[in-house]
Amino acid sequence: MSARTTTAQAAAPQAGAPQGAAAHGTAPNAEATGRRIEEALDRLAQRDREASAAAEELVRVLMDFYGAGLARIMRLMGSGTDDDGPRSALLRDELVTSLLVLHDLHPEDTAARIDRALDSVRRQHPAEVGEFDADSGALRLHAGDSGGCGCPSTNQQAQQAVEAAVSCFAPEVTSVRWEAAGDRTEPTLLQISRRPPTATTAS
Repeated sequence: MSARTTTAQAAAPQAGAPQGAAAHGTAPNAEATGRRIEEALDRLAQRDREASAAAEELVRVLMDFYGAGLARIMRLMGSGTDDDGPRSALLRDELVTSLLVLHDLHPEDTAARIDRALDSVRRQHPAEVGEFDADSGALRLHAGDSGGCGCPSTNQQAQQAVEAAVSCFAPEVTSVRWEAAGDRTEPTLLQISRRPPTATTAS
C-alpha cells in the first residue's frame, strides 16, 4: 500500500460526507490531515513526478516512525481498565483514536468504539445502537430525545453530530440508518463515509 493510500484514502471520506467531530473545533484529525496530504501530493505530481515519488516515500517513512512510536506508547500504557486512568483518557480522545485506528493499533473492537462515539455526544444528542452489520458496514441507530424543539433542522444537526463522532471513532461504519425510538419501519439510508482499506503502514 502506498503512503498516499495509507494517509489519504484511508482517512478521507466521500464528497459530501460529514467530517470527523474534531472538524467542528480546532484540533486536527486523521481525516483532515489525509485530505491535505492528498492535495499536496497531487499538486506535486502535476509538477514533478520524481519529486512526488520522493514525497510519498517521506510520508511512508514518517508513518512507519510515528506508528512504531504509538505502538510503543500503547504497550507501555498496558491493558488497565481504570475508567479514570490515562489509558482510558487516551481512548476517549477523538484525535488519539483516529490515529490508533489509522495505524491498526486501537485495542477496542468496533462495537466498543461505537459506544465511545455515542457517549461523547450523548449529553447533547442521545442515540442508542440498534444493530451493526460488520459485513456491510451499516449501523442502525435509535434517535433519542435531546429535549430540543423537534424541528427538522435541529434533528438533522443532531444526527450529523452523532455521525461525525461515529466516523471518527469507528471509520469502518460506512452508513447510518436512523429510526425513532419504538419505530421499526424501514428508515432512510444516510451515507456518511466510505469504508477505508485496512489501516496498515506500508513497508
